[in-house]
Amino acid sequence: MRLATVRTGDGTEKPAVVDPKRGTFAVSDLLDTPPADTMRLLDPSTRALLEERLERLPAHAAPLGDQVRFTAPYRHPRKLWGIGLNYVDHATDLSEVVPDEPASFMKGDHTIIGPGDEIPLPPQSGRVTAEAEMGLVIGRYCRDVAEEEALDHLAGVTPVLDQTAEDILARNPRFLTRSKNFPGFFSFGPHIVPLGELIEANGRLADVEVATVIDGEVRRANTVSRMRYSPEFLISMHSRVMPLYPGDIIYPGTPGAVPLSPGMVAECRISGIASLRNPVVKAAG
Repeated sequence: MRLATVRTGDGTEKPAVVDPKRGTFAVSDLLDTPPADTMRLLDPSTRALLEERLERLPAHAAPLGDQVRFTAPYRHPRKLWGIGLNYVDHATDLSEVVPDEPASFMKGDHTIIGPGDEIPLPPQSGRVTAEAEMGLVIGRYCRDVAEEEALDHLAGVTPVLDQTAEDILARNPRFLTRSKNFPGFFSFGPHIVPLGELIEANGRLADVEVATVIDGEVRRANTVSRMRYSPEFLISMHSRVMPLYPGDIIYPGTPGAVPLSPGMVAECRISGIASLRNPVVKAAG
């Protein structure tokens, strides 16, 4: 069972669950007092209750139809944690050395957009790139966890497109936060997929492939096995720095960045789950 947010024909957004075989159902059809925000569904006990209710739905229960579309699963997580230069091959592309410790940065929630939303290229930058990544969605409070227990704290994974104003960053590495924080520079969705489903589709987490795709063409792709620092290590390490809360997203690096131009469609493909696509436009003004 996947978690999502859908927008109905009248523009209303509401939490939903996705059964890959039966379709998409509104959480309001499953819970007596449904939350207004999908982020509140990430708790393990709530997810277990949703799965139980979904299984008890009669076979003739009608899923939501084509009048809905998926949006960002939620809009206001406490933290969006990015990891730089984590794929060995991507670091080589940039003539950079993979750091001896993870290099991380944060984004504000004002950067969030969802599937199908436009990525606006800001006038302050002449070179914006998109980076496909596998977002790790924290599902329960996580503090000082051991590496072998880290994945137990995940609600699931989600496709991410992380944008960077590379020309701003190139002027000074201390401009990283500025180069990463324009509106529309963080897209995620359409679903939050349980880790078990992802592993079942790929055999091992290490074999999951992440691809940066432009206009349907795979431009860069690599597997989790080529990460310098594993997802479980990154969760554990950051939990020893600060508490991680349900809804926090760690996105652990990209197989490669691609420059964007207006009219393109950027896409994150992760083997075994739905893709994330966003059209690229010139920002107004």
